Amino acid sequence: MFSPWQLAVLFFTGLAAGFVDSIAGGGGLIALPVLLSFGLEPQVALGTNKLQASFGSGSASWHYAQAKTVLLKDCARGFALTLLGAALGALAVQQMNPAFLRRAIPLLLIAVALYTLFRPQLGAHDLRPRMAWGWFDLIFGLALGFYDGFFGPGAGTFWAMAFMLGLGFNMTRATGYSKVMNFASNLGSLALFLHGGNVLFGAGLLMGAGQLLGARFGSRMVIARGTRFIRPIFIAVVFAITLKLLLTRS
Repeated sequence: MFSPWQLAVLFFTGLAAGFVDSIAGGGGLIALPVLLSFGLEPQVALGTNKLQASFGSGSASWHYAQAKTVLLKDCARGFALTLLGAALGALAVQQMNPAFLRRAIPLLLIAVALYTLFRPQLGAHDLRPRMAWGWFDLIFGLALGFYDGFFGPGAGTFWAMAFMLGLGFNMTRATGYSKVMNFASNLGSLALFLHGGNVLFGAGLLMGAGQLLGARFGSRMVIARGTRFIRPIFIAVVFAITLKLLLTRS
């Protein structure tokens, strides 16, 4: 189905998406347009994107856990709730039109970017949590899981902000934990796309191989360099996602 040059493009797209996504989220901004440009139906492109993204978020989660940036025992409840929310979102998106989110989400992303830009100390250090972890998992697991399964752009950004503002995590920890929750939402939504037959395995697995490598490089750079490295990339990715959504809307 794909020519040799297209196979190369798919692999390196996965590599780039995995690298960017492991640092600041937004990998789908790179991967999904490429899949659509090759003529895939939107539902198949979304499902294939979830397959390849699962490799990247899983790889990043593993490396953050190995470096002790993330304690996996703290993620179990949030992981399960996020997976459930994402499955419900993926089920809903196959029945509904997510166009209304294209109008609201850019405004939220702009607010996130400006807040981060004008709060230079945000995520520099761990702070006291503003809410109990159980309530955090219930509220954000279901809500952001559903959002990622239903629409997706900026989910990693919203997760990172939630961890920083809700649980007081520094930006490095927030990035690590957001990848675990992204992995859950990718798996939850992927299950529904698989059930609907909307996944192209060849393309998804090839891109997934690139994602594994890209996520490994990106997560290692975050672990080594910390918040000062993440912050400018985080802000740039948020603005890029916002611009992409606004252009798509127009």
